[in-house]
Amino acid sequence: MKNIRHIALTVLVAATAPVLQNCGSSKAEEEENKKATAKTASVETTALETFALHKHSLASNLQIPGELIAFQQVDLYAKVSSFVKKLHADVGSEVQQGQLLASMEAPELTSQLIGSESRLKSQEAIYQASKANYDRLLETSKTPGTVSQNDLDVALAKKNSDLAQLDAARSTSKEITDTRNYLEIRAPFSGVITARNVSTGAYVGPSGKGSEFPLFTLVEQRKLRLVVSVPEAYTSYLKNKSEVTFSVKSLPNQNFPAKVSRLAGALDLRLRSQRTEMDVVNSDRKLLPGMIAEVSIPLTGDANSFAIPKSAVLNSTQGTYVIKVVDQKALWVPIKTGTSSDDKTEIFGDIQEGDVLVKVANEEIRNNAEVKNTKQVSL
Repeated sequence: MKNIRHIALTVLVAATAPVLQNCGSSKAEEEENKKATAKTASVETTALETFALHKHSLASNLQIPGELIAFQQVDLYAKVSSFVKKLHADVGSEVQQGQLLASMEAPELTSQLIGSESRLKSQEAIYQASKANYDRLLETSKTPGTVSQNDLDVALAKKNSDLAQLDAARSTSKEITDTRNYLEIRAPFSGVITARNVSTGAYVGPSGKGSEFPLFTLVEQRKLRLVVSVPEAYTSYLKNKSEVTFSVKSLPNQNFPAKVSRLAGALDLRLRSQRTEMDVVNSDRKLLPGMIAEVSIPLTGDANSFAIPKSAVLNSTQGTYVIKVVDQKALWVPIKTGTSSDDKTEIFGDIQEGDVLVKVANEEIRNNAEVKNTKQVSL
């Protein structure tokens, strides 16, 4: 009897186990379905933010490096072989145009000048004698038969020859005088002496050891040139008289203004950029030639262009797109981007004012996918 009860209990447990297992599995599936349904409902209730496309200009700045150079800079050499007699300026001296910088001496030039002046006086005396002789013969010839025509012609030829010799002597004397004037080195413009390579007594000249280095380097500092190479894509933003600002490392908290004065009008074949020069007034001499400047160029876009948040631009492996919502469908529209600011960028493509675009574009929003819940926001 006990064996019969044990067998009956075993059969009952075996028959009941699958029923309990199926019941537990069914409850787990129901819980998962409830969670998925709740998640889907949550996603569907989250509105997709959109905005209407409108035209307006985008203003931003382009930061590019530039270089400050002297408005004028010249190396001063000696034109004639001579010795430095006295230096009247040194490194850091501020000089004015025409100021004497150095005096040289060349004794042979003094001797040549004295000889040329003597020859000039001698030739003047010869010419005066021949001129007086011709004038007397000419006056006498007015009486018929007193002077032959041949004698008069000879006297005239002698006078003209002596005049030519006098002119040659004058030219020779002037040449030596001008050469002697080169013994004084004067400033061709106002500026500052930035280099001196000779001392008193040094030999200088157009050839030989004395010509290796210039006597002085003169730089104009009260007016500088700011030189920048503007990339091809941004050349349209700078025109003559355009205003920019720049800063230098030595004065990081100060911005300096400048105006475009010269445009190269062609691109550098190596850098594909346009050389642009701005004149900088430097009356207080805070800025120095050779400084590297950080130039800020204003980029003002076209007022008829479209500028949208950067988040609305979708950069995928297939290209660059914006997502336009049309009849509750998402359409990927290919575009090209232009100038960018901190949070916006210009776009160009098959778009027009009034189009509704997704504010935050991502690849989860498929092309031609249905978009039910949207919320239009203002930018």
